Amino acid sequence: MARKKIIAGNWKMNTTVEEAVALAKDVAAVVGSVSDVDVAVCPPYVNLAAVAEAIKGSNVKLGAQDVHWEAKGAFTGKVSCAMLKSVGVTYVIIGHSEQRQYFGETNETVNKKTKATLAAGLLPIVCVGETLDERNGGKMDAVIDAQVRGGFEGISAADAAKCVVAYEPVWAIGTGVTATSAQANEAHIFIRKILTELFGKETADTIRIQYGGSMKPDNAKELLAMSDVDGGLIGGAALKASDFAGIVQPK
Repeated sequence: MARKKIIAGNWKMNTTVEEAVALAKDVAAVVGSVSDVDVAVCPPYVNLAAVAEAIKGSNVKLGAQDVHWEAKGAFTGKVSCAMLKSVGVTYVIIGHSEQRQYFGETNETVNKKTKATLAAGLLPIVCVGETLDERNGGKMDAVIDAQVRGGFEGISAADAAKCVVAYEPVWAIGTGVTATSAQANEAHIFIRKILTELFGKETADTIRIQYGGSMKPDNAKELLAMSDVDGGLIGGAALKASDFAGIVQPK
């Protein structure tokens, strides 16, 4: 079935407020009228409100890079779903490989964040993917299986259908190495197989699976042509509007 592509730019820990506004305006200028692809930008927390204003009136949606599962309380440094909604956020990245690698993210916390995000009416982008050691050790399938099942535990099919899954081959993030289009598609097919087991084929066929491993303008067209690659979660290439546009509308 045809699934609408979704391209989200993860700006990570980059951009001051001024830089974020300039980049957001540039993105809105080059892809803000695109309607056949869902487009989102995910700046750092401190830039969300300013970027929301910069993209107002365009088709570009606002995303956050993380969220805490509790509604409020003594959680210094954390941000709640209600806070994100109050500044106009639509999407929330959950379980990014860097959160897993550096900040103790687990399948359990991914699950809590996903449930809280859905309950708040926000749209989760749930990240899964294996490291180089896991891939070389033949553990790729087991790792992805555990991440998908753990992240979606206790979530209804109706809510799962609102989610985006981002496949991140960790060995291909920021390394300049990219999975081949066939490798990416194979992983996406495997993820959709797990989603089918969890939620049934009808729901699994509606869930969009992004590729999150160094997608760039020069490989975007080939990757996005794959049967189960439904978009991209873009890192470095999202920090330059022209590169990002070349992924949203690859030549």
